[in-house]
Amino acid sequence: MVFNSTRKSIIIVSLAAVMVLSGCATDRTKTGSINRGGQSIDQMNATELNGAIARLTKQYERRPKDRNIGLTYASALRSAGRDDQALAVMQQMVIYHPEDNDVLAAYGKALASSGDLMKALEVIGRAQRPDNPDWKLLSAQGAVLDQLDRAQEAREYYNKALSLVPGEPSILSNLGMSYLLTNELAQSENYLRQAIKRPGADSRVRQNLALVVGLQGRFEEAKKIAAGELSSADAQANVTYLRQMLSQQNAWNQLKNEDKNTN
Repeated sequence: MVFNSTRKSIIIVSLAAVMVLSGCATDRTKTGSINRGGQSIDQMNATELNGAIARLTKQYERRPKDRNIGLTYASALRSAGRDDQALAVMQQMVIYHPEDNDVLAAYGKALASSGDLMKALEVIGRAQRPDNPDWKLLSAQGAVLDQLDRAQEAREYYNKALSLVPGEPSILSNLGMSYLLTNELAQSENYLRQAIKRPGADSRVRQNLALVVGLQGRFEEAKKIAAGELSSADAQANVTYLRQMLSQQNAWNQLKNEDKNTN
């Protein structure tokens, strides 16, 4: 299936709207949690995230070489959209921990968030060991390849990761989002439903599933799914936005016509 610019722009706008209404950006390559309170970064609203960043800033200033603080701080900054600052933190972490695979992987993710996708792919690939592959690195490589519009290659990496950890929800979620980006919504929904049933699936998986269901016009079902993670007001706001997006200028029919013209 041809991946055209109109489809991509509509899907990206949809994703951005859901991120904003959810109160915290969804990032498919992000990991990390605020250990003291036990709350995952991706589950924080904007106010909680800003408070966490303020605390982490002080910790980082006191202990700039601390690996765990640096990783969590960079992850929180990326969640808040402060990609350049997150990249700067990871550049320092790489200096202090040049052989640490987790640090190299996080550096690659920060590069990807800042738009330097080819360098991100190179850094993450350098961290990977062919004799002992790391499924998290494979999944991260897939996420970067998806951003480069290299969907088939991305899915090969996701499937390699799944061969190491069958049923891992974060990989299944990444696969689902990969199919979303090529407008293969049925396949996307299938993988996201598999992911949401697995132990360890986080709020991002539910939000992504709600988006995919909504994009197929099943608005009430999408609202119910989103309501499991969002307030009823935010869930309704997401559904309202999706209705408007799909109806404006007959966007969905426009995509179908473009598919016919490009096939």
